[in-house]
This record gives sequence, structure tokens and C-alpha cells, in this order.
Amino acid sequence: MQIAIIAVFVVAYAAIALEHPLGINKCATALLGAGLLWTLYSISSPDHAAVMRELDESVASSAQIIFFLMGAMTIVEVIDAHNGFEVITSQIRTNRLTSLMWLVGLVTFFLSAVLDNLTTTIVMISLTKKLLDDRGDRLFFAAMIVIAANAGGAWSPIGDVTTTMLWIGGQLTATAIIKGVFLASIVNLLVPLLIVTWQLRGRAFALKEVDAETSRSADNNGFERNLIFFLGLGILVMVPAFKTLTGLPPFMGILFGLGILWVSAEIIHRHKPPKQREQLTLGHALTRIDLSSVVFFLGILLAVATLEHSHILTALAAWLDQTVGRQDLIVVILGLISAIVDNVPLVAASMGMYSLAQYPPDSFLWEFIAYCAGTGGSILIIGSAAGVAAMGLEKIEFFWYLRRVSVLAMLGYFAGAAAYVVQYNLLH
Repeated sequence: MQIAIIAVFVVAYAAIALEHPLGINKCATALLGAGLLWTLYSISSPDHAAVMRELDESVASSAQIIFFLMGAMTIVEVIDAHNGFEVITSQIRTNRLTSLMWLVGLVTFFLSAVLDNLTTTIVMISLTKKLLDDRGDRLFFAAMIVIAANAGGAWSPIGDVTTTMLWIGGQLTATAIIKGVFLASIVNLLVPLLIVTWQLRGRAFALKEVDAETSRSADNNGFERNLIFFLGLGILVMVPAFKTLTGLPPFMGILFGLGILWVSAEIIHRHKPPKQREQLTLGHALTRIDLSSVVFFLGILLAVATLEHSHILTALAAWLDQTVGRQDLIVVILGLISAIVDNVPLVAASMGMYSLAQYPPDSFLWEFIAYCAGTGGSILIIGSAAGVAAMGLEKIEFFWYLRRVSVLAMLGYFAGAAAYVVQYNLLH
């Protein structure tokens, strides 16, 4: 029966990776795969009560990630509805292309650590569309935004779905991931950023004029915009502190913060006309979050859980140790694979392959997985959610990215990996 489970998982995984050529949404494939895998596992197990306990355990651990993501996505949507991100983007004032590249890259890097790489990519590409007329320049900026967003998400417990999974699963603590992976992540960004800066040296551009009506609208709602932006950002930043102080899981912190933001929004909008008020409430924001991504994560997590409970992942880990031998090479290979297939199931699989008893929280394995899985997806435009979003927003061609950006992203990836290994050996 293990062979049948592996076969179903491989087919489902391939269908997810080939979502665009097949024309089948990966969410549908993930749910179908999860249903088939649990059915096969239940039929093959002699102890039905044990299967039910394992299913309950898998649902509980998956639900914590799902609730956290839904809360964070809702907060971001509320900030966006209030034009909150203009607090950042309105401060950019330069006419040199290289200066703008550094500003956009660094803002994306740090903003991604607080929000998430997908949302940050959408916000920053929307910004560059307002600033740049030349399509060639915009493509390079979009590519660098993808690299910066993935690098920024890797060192923060709330910056990337895979890092969040490791944090909630107990493989990482917030302080350790920030201290351990920040250097590797910034190196991952700086290497391609320096090369692109050299290519764009000496070039200037003219800032587009801001529409007067938009400017007046922003001024009129300045108080509400700033309040929601800083309150929402503060809630996201304080979630790790909430977990440390209370011992409660992160999803409780994000839901608690969501309640605070919701009450605050209701109070400041209570005198507005019903139609205008509705567009700014958290109830409306809940209708705008990407539920298909939430469903995909749920399907993947439940599918991978069957491989864990049937001990397939444990056997795979043993085979990799015997075949490859070196732990750092194994993780680097996983990161390269994440450029081709989704990094969520890769990290979910690695969480099942290696136990916390063998590899305690904040060990080399978990921190290096967070870095490699988070940044390896930048090597191909389809390798990360940020890349796919950029591909859609700027109509980036797969082969253009492969020719012009993949080598830059790969240089950054290996430079960051080397920086992490050197740093770890020096400090340990």
C-alpha cells in the first residue's frame, strides 16, 4: 500500500508543478490528492482508531497555520483598503535609477519580513508601475522585487509561509531565525542587487506626477490611513512577542490582534455612510483574501501528513543521508528543487522527514531549510508565489527571466548559503 500512496502523491505533486500547462488549478489537485491519500491510508491500516487520532492531530496542526494565514491576510487587506502602504511609497523621492533600485530592494526586503513576500511583491510592483514608464526597467525592477521579497521573508517567522510553518511547528523560534538567517538573506539580496546596479549605472528617470485628486483623497484620510497602517503593522510585529509572553500558539495572537483592529476600524468609521463604511470594514476584507491559497495549503499539509504517518518520509530521510551524506548538501538540493516545484510541500515533507528529537528546535537543519526553501524559489519565475504574482502583474515571460535573472538569483542563493554555513561554523 505504501507504493500506492507514493504513486498518488507523486502524480498529485506533478500536477501541482504543471498547473499552467495542464490548466488544472493546483488547489483542486491538492484537495483531491489529500482525499485519495487519506482514503488509501485508512483502508490499509488495521487500526482505524489510530488513523482517526492521527487525522485529528494533522487537522489540528494544519488549522493553526491556516488560521494564522487568514488573520495575517485579512490585516494586510484592511491596510490596503485604507491606502496604508502609501505611508511607505510616498517617501520615495529620487531621479537616479540605481538609487531607486536600492530603495525598492531594501524596502521590499524589510517590508516582506513584516508582511509576507506575496503581498509585498504586489505592493512594490504597483509602486514601480506608478514611477517608471520604460517597460524594460520595470521588468528588471519586478525581478529584483521577487528576489528581495523572498530573501526578506526567509529570515522572519511571519515573512514566508514556509518559515511560518517551521515556526508554528516548533522547529524554529522567532529570535533564533532572525539572528541565524538574516545575514544569509541580506547577502542573497545584495549580490544580485550590486550586479544590477552596475548594469544600470549612470541612468536617470523622471518621476511621474501624482494625480491631484488621488493626493487630496490621501490627505483627507491621512489620520485613518496612518492609524490602520501602524496598528496593523504593530499587530503583525507583536505576534512573536505574544507567543513568547503567553506561551499560546501564534494563531491566537493574530486572531486577538485581528479583534483589536476590527474594533478600532468600527469605531473610526461609525459615522460614515453605510456604503462607504462597508468598503473599509474587516468583514469586507475577509471577502478579498485569497481563499484559494488557503485551501491549497490545507490540501498540501494533509497530503504530506499521510506520508509522515505511514513512515515514508522517515525512510526517505534515511535514504538521503546514506546517498548524499552531507546535511548541508541535502538542504541546498531541496532549495534548488523549490525553484521548480512549490516550496510549501517541500518544507512540509522535510518537517515529516526529520524529527525534533533528532534535530532540536533552532538546529542547523531547520534554519538552513528556512533559508534555502525561502530563497531557492527566486531562481525561476514560477518557483515562488512572489514570482508568479510578478509574472502576472508585469507579464514577465518565463524565458526572459531565465536568461536575464536566473543566474543573478542563483549567485545570490549560493552566496547566502555559503554565508550561513560560515556564520554557523564560526558561532558554533
